[in-house]
Amino acid sequence: MESGGETRRVVVVGGGIAGSLLAKSLQFNAVTLIDPKEYLEITWANLRNMVEPSFAERSVINHTDYLTNGRIVTSAATNITDTHVWTADGHRIAYDYLVIATGHRDVVPNTKTDRLNQYKAENQKIQSANSILIVGGGPTGVELAGEIVTDFPDKKVTLVHKGPRLLEFIGTKASNKTLRWLKSRKVEVKLEQAVDLNSSTLDGSHVYKTSSGESIKSDCHFLCAGKPLASAWLNDTILKTHLDGNGRLMVDEHLRVNGRANIFAIGDITDIPELKQGFLAQKHAIVVAKNLKVLTSGGVQESKLSKYEPGSAIALVSLGRKDAIAQFPFATISGCLPGLLKSRDLFVGKTRKNMGLQA
Repeated sequence: MESGGETRRVVVVGGGIAGSLLAKSLQFNAVTLIDPKEYLEITWANLRNMVEPSFAERSVINHTDYLTNGRIVTSAATNITDTHVWTADGHRIAYDYLVIATGHRDVVPNTKTDRLNQYKAENQKIQSANSILIVGGGPTGVELAGEIVTDFPDKKVTLVHKGPRLLEFIGTKASNKTLRWLKSRKVEVKLEQAVDLNSSTLDGSHVYKTSSGESIKSDCHFLCAGKPLASAWLNDTILKTHLDGNGRLMVDEHLRVNGRANIFAIGDITDIPELKQGFLAQKHAIVVAKNLKVLTSGGVQESKLSKYEPGSAIALVSLGRKDAIAQFPFATISGCLPGLLKSRDLFVGKTRKNMGLQA
């Protein structure tokens, strides 16, 4: 990116859905992507990958596949000054514009090959079990239950959730429809209970105790709890005073970190009052790409900067391969119609096309 003949350096920290799309959009300029892993993961396909590991071949994408002109630094960012980003492996990377897109913290392998092998191992765990316990009734737990009972209808699946209803982030109508769908597939749902995952063993199976004193016999379990934000590292940087009480970066209408003219934040790490969803993170990336092109073309004109409008409450939760629950501002629908929107391909083809790759 050039301004008055001078190249402007853009550094993007975080190679998730938002950070990778932004880096790809700016790659024919001086852009550096910093990410501890070598790949972008289309995270809403993760649960399908567990029942169909070959699906991950398309949803786990090496950064080098789409970022053919940018620089990639495979390491975690550890510090930020007014001029540089420091990484765990000792890199000191200068920037003129910085974008924080570290999202949520997830402990995953560094390479695509190891990630694919992890999905194969999880698939083997599911295939070899007759009974499966899922802990957590948010979108991850619900979608995993849906994937398992669709592909393996003979397995006994129990889902335990500490809240009073499933999918508490959306409306009660969607929760009730989801509960009915799961029960119709013989999933045993236990609400307002917690599970002690320190199990005892009986006849080769694990026995888990719930907070109400019940015992659940299961061959294996999956913990589907919310992941923490990947923002703790910012507490020792120049951005420590820009985090809100939840650890999110406070941004203005242009997605700049408040009070910082040359630092932006996108994706789940922002304090924007909206559901934290992949398609909204992609919108963040598009807005910031436009703004960086304006800022680096010379002559900062605030009036030319794009504004981000928070997304409305739209939610799509897959239930196996054909069905889904869709909540729109005006209605909640379930079944195969919303399933056509999401469940068949999980938007993987569309996301790959956005990254300049074959669907």
